Amino acid sequence: MGRLRSKDLLDTDLLTKEEILLIIDTAFRFKEGGLKSLSLTGEAISLLFFEPSTRTKNSFEIAGRKLGAMVVSMDTTGSSLVKGESALNTVRTLQAMGINYFVIRHRESGFPYQIAERVSASIINAGDGTRGHPTQALLDAMTMIEARGEIEGKRVVIVGDILHSRVARSNIWLLKKLGAEVILVGPPEFLPREFEKLGVEISYSLDNVIEDTDILMGLRIQRERMEKMRISVEEYIRRYQINRERVNRAKPDLIILHPGPVNVGIEMTEDILYSELSLVERQVTNGVFIRMAILSLLKETRDGSNT
Repeated sequence: MGRLRSKDLLDTDLLTKEEILLIIDTAFRFKEGGLKSLSLTGEAISLLFFEPSTRTKNSFEIAGRKLGAMVVSMDTTGSSLVKGESALNTVRTLQAMGINYFVIRHRESGFPYQIAERVSASIINAGDGTRGHPTQALLDAMTMIEARGEIEGKRVVIVGDILHSRVARSNIWLLKKLGAEVILVGPPEFLPREFEKLGVEISYSLDNVIEDTDILMGLRIQRERMEKMRISVEEYIRRYQINRERVNRAKPDLIILHPGPVNVGIEMTEDILYSELSLVERQVTNGVFIRMAILSLLKETRDGSNT
């Protein structure tokens, strides 16, 4: 099957192009039925989520069970953590029970890295603060490749609250490694010029870039953040909403993605969300196979390091 260089999956900036393609290829093989599903029989996976999650958490649970693993979903509000035990001690305690894989989501940027360097178990970053969300970026890339073939040379526009988006950062690192042209779009409040250092183009107008876009990705807008900004929800809708009028000016083979959940009527209209152009539900489907691929490849890496 192949191996990853690290025992952990922390973010896409740490993956080589070859590792990214290996994960995606393995996910396709799972989806197409070309790989056996029970590669983690006898293994245990802990889902350690310090923030709410529906898609990512359930996707990892399904992926782990399909691979034959025992999946433990930990309630961080009712555990020893509320008694003052540190997250590191919790992970080390569970590791001592035989758990070798931890899927961690935390509000603090960099948190999974701190754990990974101090335990022998494999740590998978399921979202850390505003820094990264690597498995989301990988499933996004899988969906793009499935729909449009190679990503190299494609013009990918990401629109929304770039500043606070961990999805955007992981996607930028990954897409650039696969040779895509990445354009970030949003109001100046959500899109500081410092992002240009990542080798992307910045635009404050979706209308100026929509006609040449191959792949369009919307990002979630949080109302509470907009209340602190100079732009109103109504102004955001007028300038950045993905709607039929804008889509009609794009390429006929445009595809639209969104990590979810979608604020229907703000980031995207309902008719577009459920149109033939939208691959949002396919992203969710592919998320299970990407996470199966990551878990399986990490096991290959661990087995290889133990021989």
